[in-house]
Amino acid sequence: MSPFEQQMDLLTAWFAGLGLASLLAQLCALLLAYAVGLQAKRWYLKHYRPDVDAEQPQGLRRLTQRTLERIVHPLGMLLLVSALRGLFAMFDTNVYLLNIAIPVLASLVVIRIGIYLLRKALVDSPAIKAWEHAISISVWIVVALHLLGWLPALLDTLDALAVTIGDTRISLLSGINLVLMITLMIAAALWASRILELRLAHSSHLSRTLQVGIAKFVKFFLLAVAVLIALDSVGFDLGSLTVFGGALGVGIGFGLQRIASNFISGFILIADRSIKPGDIITIGNKFGWVEEMRARYVVVRNRDGEENLIPNENLITSDVINWSYSDPNVRLRIPVQISYRDDPEQALELLLEAARSNPRVLADPAPAARLMEFADSGISLDLRIWYNDPQNGTANIRSDINLAIWRAFKQAGITIPYPQRDVHLIPAPAGTGQGVTVTPNPSA
Repeated sequence: MSPFEQQMDLLTAWFAGLGLASLLAQLCALLLAYAVGLQAKRWYLKHYRPDVDAEQPQGLRRLTQRTLERIVHPLGMLLLVSALRGLFAMFDTNVYLLNIAIPVLASLVVIRIGIYLLRKALVDSPAIKAWEHAISISVWIVVALHLLGWLPALLDTLDALAVTIGDTRISLLSGINLVLMITLMIAAALWASRILELRLAHSSHLSRTLQVGIAKFVKFFLLAVAVLIALDSVGFDLGSLTVFGGALGVGIGFGLQRIASNFISGFILIADRSIKPGDIITIGNKFGWVEEMRARYVVVRNRDGEENLIPNENLITSDVINWSYSDPNVRLRIPVQISYRDDPEQALELLLEAARSNPRVLADPAPAARLMEFADSGISLDLRIWYNDPQNGTANIRSDINLAIWRAFKQAGITIPYPQRDVHLIPAPAGTGQGVTVTPNPSA
């Protein structure tokens, strides 16, 4: 007789032996458990949800509250149904209906916890939503196979599909177990590293660079430990990893050297503290402030809202301007020309007044105006100012001061010259029959 036929016979015998009173009692027990679980969730939301919604560090406390919010209803039902099943068993009552409800409720708790931790461990994306459906369907399939009694036979079949490599026997069941264990352990490691990162972000005793460094180290350490634990839990010989390590070294030497270089460069940037989150940098023609430091790249956001992903290796090997490395003060030079008919001393004073009128210009160091040279078209002046917020832009402060200079010069009657040339007409010698020679002569 097949397992399905055995299960159908048991189900038929259960329906035949189950009285109406017992069926109604178990249905009432399930309805009672549902009502109690729903009331427990309402009570929890009433007393603890304000703490979740309030502004507080995104840490373990918030994660625990969110997790309990999702499982308090099915968990309350599971506990009450388990207690009622024990009570019914004392009176020698057939509790087949409650026996079905318990694994269903337990699987619901597992699904909700697993999906929530998966969302917190990984970046939210359409792929994560697809994984949520896959996890839910897989768990329900396992529960259905368990209730039908087919799960042991399926496990034996998967274990029979095996190959032997040397002294190691690898079956389809062990492969599935390995994938599941690695997935679970990696998700747990990512979740733990995420919690630590949130804790470090709210620490006032650690610098931003040290926070990023600790978070990176702990993340990759936990991932490595998670993979080793998963391999050991399924009986994988860790001694064979020496061969894999040699192959990995060859792979890094040939195809993964850029990835390894970026990875190591990231730790170098953290160690020497040359760049940290919040710095304003210029690399090549890219200007912006550092938002994040990842394992492979640095996220630099410019004033247009664009996020440039710059490989860590480029920050090590290229010239980088760090506007806020040791001092946020930045000097800006604004060249201006006036005509030779105007008073340069008056123009210099107007330049200083235009600089002082801008709220972003620092009073210390004070702005300065200099006469640089007597150029071809006019007198070259230079306004030098200091400001300490380069993250707010350079072009805008230059534009504001240029407009103030234009208004001040226009009101004072000072002209800004444009390139000019004086043309002298030299008559040709008599009797040559040639025309007039034009010789350009630059002057003011």
